[in-house]
Amino acid sequence: MLSNGMVVSINVNPAGGVPKYAVPEADVTLQGVRGDTQRDLKHHGGPQRAVSLYSFELIQALRAEGHPIAPGTTGENLTLRGLAWATLQIGDQLAIGERLVIEITDYATPCATIADSFSDNIFTRIAQKRYPGWSRLYAQVLIEGRVCAGDRVVLTVL
Repeated sequence: MLSNGMVVSINVNPAGGVPKYAVPEADVTLQGVRGDTQRDLKHHGGPQRAVSLYSFELIQALRAEGHPIAPGTTGENLTLRGLAWATLQIGDQLAIGERLVIEITDYATPCATIADSFSDNIFTRIAQKRYPGWSRLYAQVLIEGRVCAGDRVVLTVL
């Protein structure tokens, strides 16, 4: 089964942490998005968490709830739209742009560093265990490549 989406925003922070700032394009390697740094390597980064993903539609829904969230403020590297986010599973693969292929490896557990993206600092609003289908996702890179805002995303459900 195939599903199509699009890259809305590519987000990095060379100094590490959040927020991450939009860039028009970036190279994505086995270690992550070039130009992005993680301060806490125990919980972020590395081959299994090379790329963090989030849904543009969920960001919009959270904004409608009154949260001051925006692309990159919760630390995601790629903000994507057009995918049925709640149906994404560990093991699903995304082909992005001309060459990049990533595989979802885990749900990203929210922590206090993203509290400013939520009214009353309730960052657990995107915890997978409390709100299934609302979590950010981690992915490993299977094939390195350049990603650009506006690139097509093809989900291959195995």
